[in-house]
Amino acid sequence: MKIVKSVPAWLKLRRSAVFRGKTVGFVPTMGALHAGHLSLLKRAKRENALSVASIFVNPAQFNDPRDLARYPRTLAEDIKKLKSEKTDFLFLPAARGMYPDGYKYRVNETEESKFLCGAHRPGHFEGVLTVVMKLLNLVRADRAYFGEKDYQQFHLIKGMAGAFFIATKIVPCPTLREADGLAMSSRNLLLTPEERKLAPALHKALRPAGRPAEIKKHLAALGFRPEYIEERWGRRFAAAKLGKVRLIDNVKI
Repeated sequence: MKIVKSVPAWLKLRRSAVFRGKTVGFVPTMGALHAGHLSLLKRAKRENALSVASIFVNPAQFNDPRDLARYPRTLAEDIKKLKSEKTDFLFLPAARGMYPDGYKYRVNETEESKFLCGAHRPGHFEGVLTVVMKLLNLVRADRAYFGEKDYQQFHLIKGMAGAFFIATKIVPCPTLREADGLAMSSRNLLLTPEERKLAPALHKALRPAGRPAEIKKHLAALGFRPEYIEERWGRRFAAAKLGKVRLIDNVKI
C-alpha cells in the first residue's frame, strides 16, 4: 500500500501511468476504522482495478470543538487494517493542504441539509459536502462508497455529485451492525462499558411500528437524550446522546 501525505504528491501520482486505463474505487473515511469501513473497501476492490482510501478528520464538519478533540484517532491500527485488505493507496492529507484558502470557499446545500442532523449540527453538512467535493476532485474515482448508517450524508453527497456533474458514481452500502444490533461507528469506541450495553436499544426502538413521539419518550426513559425521531425518504431516522456520545441510526419503514 502506498501512503501519500500531501495534495501535490497525490496529484502527481494520480496523473501518472499507474492509474492509466484502470478503474478506481474510493472510500473516504475519518479513520478509527471498523468492519463497516472495511466492508466498503472490500466492495471497492471487488468492483475496481485499484482501491483508494483516505483518512482525514475534517475539522470543518465539527460544530463543537470538544467533539473534534474527542474524535478517536487510531492511525497506526488503521494502516494495519488497510494493508490487511490489500488497499492500493492511502491518501492521508493535512488540514492545511485540504484547506489552503482557510475554508473560505464552501459547498452549501439549501434544503435537505437543514433538517435531521443538519438542524442539530449547524454547519456540519457544509463541512461534509465541501471536503467530499475536494476529495472527489482529487481522487477522480469511478466509484465512491458510502455507508447507509449516515443516510442523510449519502443522500446529500449523491445530490451534490449530480448537481455539479461529478463523474464519480456514489454507491450506497448497507449498514453493518454488531451482533447486538448496534450500528458500527467509530464513535462507539467512546462509550463506557455501561453505555455500550445500553446503546443497542436505539436500533431496537426503531424497529416496532410505534409512532416517533412514543419512541422518543421510550428512549428518554431508558437514559438516552433523544434529539429527533423522524421519517423521511421511506426511512425512520434517530439521533440520541448517550453520555457524551452522539449516536445515529436509521431503518427502512
